[in-house]
Amino acid sequence: MQETPFYLRVGHLLPYSMSDSNTTDFTNPSTFILMGIPGLEAAYVWISIPFCTMYVIAILGNFTIPLIVKMEPSLHVPMYYFLCMLAITDLVLSTSILPKMLSIFWFNSREIDFSACLTQLYFIHCFSGLESGIFVAMALDRYVAICHPLRHSTILTNPVVAKIGLALVLRSGMVVLPYPFLVRHWPYCRTNIIPEPFCAHISVVKLACADTRISSYYGLFVLVCVMGLDGIFITLSYTQILRAIFSLPTKDTRLKTFGTCISHLCTILIFYIPGLFSSLTYRFGQNVPLHFHVLIGNMNLLVPPMLNPIIYGVRTKQIRDRLLRFITPKGTKVFPWCSGSQTELRAGDMVLGPLP
Repeated sequence: MQETPFYLRVGHLLPYSMSDSNTTDFTNPSTFILMGIPGLEAAYVWISIPFCTMYVIAILGNFTIPLIVKMEPSLHVPMYYFLCMLAITDLVLSTSILPKMLSIFWFNSREIDFSACLTQLYFIHCFSGLESGIFVAMALDRYVAICHPLRHSTILTNPVVAKIGLALVLRSGMVVLPYPFLVRHWPYCRTNIIPEPFCAHISVVKLACADTRISSYYGLFVLVCVMGLDGIFITLSYTQILRAIFSLPTKDTRLKTFGTCISHLCTILIFYIPGLFSSLTYRFGQNVPLHFHVLIGNMNLLVPPMLNPIIYGVRTKQIRDRLLRFITPKGTKVFPWCSGSQTELRAGDMVLGPLP
């Protein structure tokens, strides 16, 4: 006899009896049960510490960047407008996931209303797609600034930046809109237990007792057309950027500019690779341990919001200098090793300046 999957035999883990409601036939359940990270329940208190730390850093960092850009007129250029969009996106994305996740870890609050689950599902996928699009916009800005520096201010004007931002929001909002409608359409007669700490599209669709190939195919279509095409555009942009970098006259300039691009490329890879792995293992992975897959999916959604303000903000000279003026007395050098750092992302610069 085939062994029942772990996440379908978790009644003994719940503080209340759910065995009847989890197996009774229903069309639309009133609630789902989020299991958190199955198999690691005993370590929830310890697991919550890094997750809570990541959330605090993400909130503080992504709130600070738009505030500094708003107060500093010299930062009112396309690069920093895109940074503000990225920061706001990360704020919404992390807030859509972590409060409920921490309530599971700390208070064993596993229930989530069906409508709330669909709302969370929509926000997670919508703002993940939006973040991917913002990376494309930032790569475009970087390409124009490095490869066509004299035309940067005429190509990426404020109206153009606003139109790019609006197009990205509309694209993400519209392409993800069918997700909750398809999920609401399916009947659920197996279980209402989700082996995740949040409501992801495929994890909810897998609970349906109907032919859900439409949802699976559409999810794969969104993955390819949004993340896939964005990845191609970013690759093409950075290919041209690297060609421009290697054509710079001095080795020192090439190394310093290349170091700046490496930081940005690492952040992009942190966003794309775990997301691609998570999506593919949901559909095709049969032998991947469940807790490992859940942790990878969490890292994909929670690590970028923490790292983005550090890499794009703190390591950018203008934002760092403005932040240090806020938190230190006049004339005080808190980080002397930063004094030689000149990482700048000014529109029209041929190179992006040296790193520390």
